[in-house]
Amino acid sequence: MKTLTNAVISVLMSAMVLPLGAEAKEGVKVDHLGINNTLVRVEGNSHYLLLPVQEANDDARINVLVDGDLAKTIHVRLAKTKVDYFVPFDLTPYKDKELILAVVTSQDRGTVREVKDDACWKNMCLSDTFDTTNREKYRPAFHHTPLYGWMNDPNGMVYKDGVWHLYYQCNPYGSKWQNMTWGHSSSRDLVNWQHHAPAIEPNGLGTVFSGSCTLDKANTAGFGEDAIVALYTSADLSQVQSLAWSNDGGESFDIYPGNPVITLESEARDPNMFWDDRQNAWVLTLAHALDHEMLIFTSPDMKEWTLQSSFGQGLGSQDGVWECPDLMEVEVDGSGLKKWIMICNINPGGPFGGSATQYFIGDFDGKTFTPDTDENGQVVTKWLDYGKDHYATVSWSNAPDNRHTIIGWMSNWQYAAEVPTQQFRSANTLPRELSLFKAPDGMIYAASAPSPEVTGLRDKLVRSSQKLSVGKKGQTFALPTANDGVCETLMDIEAKKGSKVDIELKNNAGERVVMTYDPSARTMSFDRRESGIVDFSQDFPAVTVAPTFETEGKVSLRIFIDRSSIELFGNDGRFVMTNLVFPTTPYTHIAVSANGGNAKITNLKIYSISSK
Repeated sequence: MKTLTNAVISVLMSAMVLPLGAEAKEGVKVDHLGINNTLVRVEGNSHYLLLPVQEANDDARINVLVDGDLAKTIHVRLAKTKVDYFVPFDLTPYKDKELILAVVTSQDRGTVREVKDDACWKNMCLSDTFDTTNREKYRPAFHHTPLYGWMNDPNGMVYKDGVWHLYYQCNPYGSKWQNMTWGHSSSRDLVNWQHHAPAIEPNGLGTVFSGSCTLDKANTAGFGEDAIVALYTSADLSQVQSLAWSNDGGESFDIYPGNPVITLESEARDPNMFWDDRQNAWVLTLAHALDHEMLIFTSPDMKEWTLQSSFGQGLGSQDGVWECPDLMEVEVDGSGLKKWIMICNINPGGPFGGSATQYFIGDFDGKTFTPDTDENGQVVTKWLDYGKDHYATVSWSNAPDNRHTIIGWMSNWQYAAEVPTQQFRSANTLPRELSLFKAPDGMIYAASAPSPEVTGLRDKLVRSSQKLSVGKKGQTFALPTANDGVCETLMDIEAKKGSKVDIELKNNAGERVVMTYDPSARTMSFDRRESGIVDFSQDFPAVTVAPTFETEGKVSLRIFIDRSSIELFGNDGRFVMTNLVFPTTPYTHIAVSANGGNAKITNLKIYSISSK
């Protein structure tokens, strides 16, 4: 499959290049058959047919006919009155074939507008290039994003031969959810990403929802030694589980002809599998979404699966559907003690509304997961991140050095489709290392600190102070002016009880984010209500609060500021807060102050971060 890089795919994403009054372009013949039905005949051997999109519209259904046979169906918000941007339809698989797009739009006989008046027909055109040069002020400088279009759950992540493969839910035909496909990016350092062609596309069983990949080192499935094997959800009227495999290092996949390999009468999705040496078998967790539980299966070959148990009914947050599970064994604080963590993403039901990642600590015997309880015999609800914008978190399989490296989707289903971007929507969190620790309350919790590779983002040390004292007046420090002020800020805070410490990011437009450490309550809060553009959703302005899991009035912070996000890691990831922000101009200063007494700030460092 072709590799899509910034150089290879050159995109017309802006609507300004094609006048609405023009006739249909050369090589594109349009035949209107009725009020909502149109045939588009494509001739020639261009690389792309550029489809004009207007996001406010309903999806048009497009049946792709090749030599008269149905090859695929896609859904695109075709432009009616204006063109917001273009998306590419790849013509290379249909070279020298008779290609017709049979289009059904949302007009009906009660609609005044007829389909022939729509702007899309006059603006469709053939092109050999598709320019993905960034035109968005809020595209992150150092987080992974798709080149264009919609992205949600990361999934199928696998490490092989020095390469971290990141697959993800994407829509190749627009910047809102639809046409679920596995996008693909790869990296050798977890911070610089190369974009590839879509890895797994919809077929007759449905669109491609989330799943997992693993290395089949012993060739248990018969697809080849060290084949990358994917297990994912095929979603149509029902949700079933499908297999695919890759023998070219994850670049392309063959679809198993015996699919589906798991079928249930009720909705289930997002299979996540790993090899269990104890029983020489594959273990699979599957989200029984509407039943608020995870199902556990085993298999000798990834083709025949046996249901062993279920976990979760009545436990944790039960307010939304359960999705995107992960199950792994992790050492506790370097103690030699190992426990199992069951990650369970839910939507809605997060602590601050919408989607979030909860988890459970316990034991796993190969068939059944048993959660730990507190001193009252209760299973405690625990959260991996206390921001609004951290979801669908899962780990890389086959990570080196027994690492538990995870990444999440940096958004929230409450407003993901409404954030103020258009060329693309959504980014991933920074990669993180999952570990376990025992807190002062005697219970075991998960920490997620930035992966070691993240330090490679640092450019220049622009501020360093070993020891400061701040009171109500506080001290203010300038952020880097280059690259829209993106940076990493570190500081240690020691505060007396009763002395709250405010860390305020601000710009010249009067916009601000206030993060407050309260040593008495042992909490850290994050207030983005005045952070910039917040009115695109009533659910976006928010204050989130995290427990700090300490008793001594001390916290150590790492704060990553990108163009549209802030990630705060406290005490080596023992508490984390991930929140989107959309300042109208970049934040220029960070101010630290204390109310109720002085606080000590030590080891303050501000590093600039250069663009990838």
